[in-house]
Amino acid sequence: MAGGDMAELSATPPLDPAPLPWLVPRFAELARLADAGRLPHALLLSGPRGVGKRSLADALIARTLCAAPGQTACGACHGCAMLASGYHPDLLRVELEEGKRQIRIDAIREVNAFVAQTAQQGGYRVILISPAETMNVAAANALLKSLEEPGGRTLFVLLADIPSRLLPTIRSRCQHWSLAPPEEAACLPWLAQRLGDEEEARFWLGLAGGLPLAALAQAEPASRALRQQLLETFEALVRGAEPVAEAARLERQSVEATLWYGIAWLEDLIRLGLSGEPGGVRNPDLLPLYRQAVKNGRVRDWFRLLDYAREQRRLLAAGGNPNPQLVLEAWLVRWSALLRS
Repeated sequence: MAGGDMAELSATPPLDPAPLPWLVPRFAELARLADAGRLPHALLLSGPRGVGKRSLADALIARTLCAAPGQTACGACHGCAMLASGYHPDLLRVELEEGKRQIRIDAIREVNAFVAQTAQQGGYRVILISPAETMNVAAANALLKSLEEPGGRTLFVLLADIPSRLLPTIRSRCQHWSLAPPEEAACLPWLAQRLGDEEEARFWLGLAGGLPLAALAQAEPASRALRQQLLETFEALVRGAEPVAEAARLERQSVEATLWYGIAWLEDLIRLGLSGEPGGVRNPDLLPLYRQAVKNGRVRDWFRLLDYAREQRRLLAAGGNPNPQLVLEAWLVRWSALLRS
């Protein structure tokens, strides 16, 4: 249905009616609001990638479209059956197409047309937009009218990793729910069940900054292989390897993922450099590399490199199109210069 620049507006995969364990209290709050008739017409669910925003949204959407909701969606009514099949006529989901970096105005025009229709099942019309901060200015402005005058029994759910990138006019028309990384006790059993070992789960959870879904993703074989390759790259730089040659070895890897690891490692280096204590680092297995790097560099220089990496990541997230190989080369050249200073 969507064109080359449009977000995907097609049938959705089945929604899980139950939120992830650490999100159950927040979901219960939303359910109480819904039961009291006080659920806002527009919700903005924000939080770092990997905290579980989509799980909370899916559970809320399933309950909203359920004909006989209890604590969660009943799973047995016609609405739940349609969701389980992967399609519900009163649910519209707007997401980035693979390889695209912006949600454009054509997708939001579809949203506005959808909001103008009567709900086919006689209940709510629900619109999910994710990640909402990727709407370009024209798309965001086009959405404003529907947010201002949504009509009855309409629910917008916007998901955002970085809500500050949304237009203030969009944010002001939504009730904002911010999700923080959960306590370890709330998510470690869930992660340990999937990884098969509690200590391994604790290691990956720490590496991911306490974000359970990010931890699960980083424990996947492909992510482990990338991390190992990057570790070998930085060990080579410490030994004096040529950074451009090392960048060539990373040519086929995701620039965004590479920068993510680099930022995490720089943050560890800064913590170690400032405190001298290893207890605060997220990657304890990298301490030998960190100690060698700290000997060669100065903390203020690590901050500058961290700013550079974050800016490159911001440009990528904002729809910029920097040359991936040049980004890697420039970044590793800066690393190398600090390590040799």
